[in-house]
Amino acid sequence: MNVLGIETSCDECSAAVVRDGHEILSNVIATQIELHKPYEGVVPELASRLHTEWIEQVVQAAIAKASLSVREIDAIAVTSRPGLLGSLMVGLNFAKGMAATLDVPFITIDHIRAHLYASQIEQPLQYPYLGLLVSGGHTVICKVNGYDDVDVMGTTIDDAIGEAFDKVAKHYGLGYPGGVVIDRLSKSGNPTAFLFPGNTMDEDHPYDISYSGLKSAVINQLDKFWDGKSEKSNENIAASFQRQAVGMLVRRVRRALKDTGMKRLSAGGGVAANSLLRAELKEFEKDGITVTFPSLKLCTDNGAMVAGLAWRYLKDGCRDDFTVGPSARVNAFKKQYD
Repeated sequence: MNVLGIETSCDECSAAVVRDGHEILSNVIATQIELHKPYEGVVPELASRLHTEWIEQVVQAAIAKASLSVREIDAIAVTSRPGLLGSLMVGLNFAKGMAATLDVPFITIDHIRAHLYASQIEQPLQYPYLGLLVSGGHTVICKVNGYDDVDVMGTTIDDAIGEAFDKVAKHYGLGYPGGVVIDRLSKSGNPTAFLFPGNTMDEDHPYDISYSGLKSAVINQLDKFWDGKSEKSNENIAASFQRQAVGMLVRRVRRALKDTGMKRLSAGGGVAANSLLRAELKEFEKDGITVTFPSLKLCTDNGAMVAGLAWRYLKDGCRDDFTVGPSARVNAFKKQYD
């Protein structure tokens, strides 16, 4: 089954063709980063306009790179939630029109579940496992019981980890996107030059996390946490911030693994590309934990994760009709199809 997956939930316009859920025939990603850089963040109206201009070319490129004709596409999947409404509508309406024209099955996909599933395309992992979703808009620790069965254990109560990276980078003029530049600068910085405070675990909600306090400390109270001798360089600020931001998350993952007794862990989302996070999570392998990540090309928003997850739904007989609309909100991880 050749599934075309379309992803336009934010600022990446992507289309991919995945065969039988695991063989990625193409994965075209048209990034808008350079066009949003002057604003140091995603401008929703600009994002949706660019999707409108680019989507036909991106889809055509994905089918061509898969060495298929359009009539060899067996099903079409598209992200319908959560995300920027204008961006979601572009992808959703294009996918509906194409599916109707080709008379092939149509199915909508939850962006969060797609990120959690991404590593399964390349490195199948037995259910259940502990899932970690880290991106610009979401920070979630969850028990993944199946591809459509997710129990949330903890989440951010304010900023997502990726959002905190972007805001710190913006304040210090480091560049956009913040996560990429902070990770790069950190490699030549001293991670103990600033001993920023971390959010302590609440015993009633031990897996929840807050990044607003750390973000405020880095932006507004730099001198208070300075070691008094290191250079106050961008590299040292970035390394010290990243050390605490990642450390807070890893401590909660460690607690979740201990409390659940799980021996399998998978991370997904844009921040799963962070080099320190990947290294820290890999350390759990010393305790007998199997740890998987998507390849870097599947960490950011992409059509392959949409098509890969869609294949699982389609194989189980799930379909959508053309009345499905976009939603900006997470659906609280309720099962999508019963």
